[in-house]
Amino acid sequence: MKTSKCNLSTASGVALVAIILARPGQLPSQTSAAKSSGGNGTSPTDWSVQVNQVDSRNLDLAYSFQIAIYENLVEELNKTKQFKQVFRDGDRKASEVPNLLVLKTAIEKYTQGSETRRAVTTVSGATKLAVRSQLLTREGKVVLERTVNGDVRFFGSNLRATHNLARNIAKTIKQSFWSGSGHPTAILTGQL
Repeated sequence: MKTSKCNLSTASGVALVAIILARPGQLPSQTSAAKSSGGNGTSPTDWSVQVNQVDSRNLDLAYSFQIAIYENLVEELNKTKQFKQVFRDGDRKASEVPNLLVLKTAIEKYTQGSETRRAVTTVSGATKLAVRSQLLTREGKVVLERTVNGDVRFFGSNLRATHNLARNIAKTIKQSFWSGSGHPTAILTGQL
């Protein structure tokens, strides 16, 4: 049993390194503002966002999953081009930005899946994640709060669930957060 946990930790670490190396053209702290020099020159808003570290809430979740969710969130939020800049947790430049939102993500449920069982049968072995995402102003006012799910049901690695989760969070923010005026709307609760 002890060897299993050691092997799982080693495999998780290797998977995390593979995820980071899979994106060689993107620097870890690159923001959407630095990427969007072309286009029409206008952004939908002047708001920036800081992505906080993922809170596992004492669930038995591998650290690699937490890191993968965090990294995928930064990437997916950059892709939406909804924010002037996307900052990482602890970035000192974020304190200088006037219109800053903070994204907090806490894991509520986690079901560990099995890649082998998914490969053999499509009715079992799904990896499932459910998180509570909150988008807050610097003053702590909740602008958006949603429960968002991510999973991998058929083919793919267990870490694919973290990518799907991050994509769903970014999609939720893009669809329900902006009113078109460039100001956050007060959408308090919901589930996707």
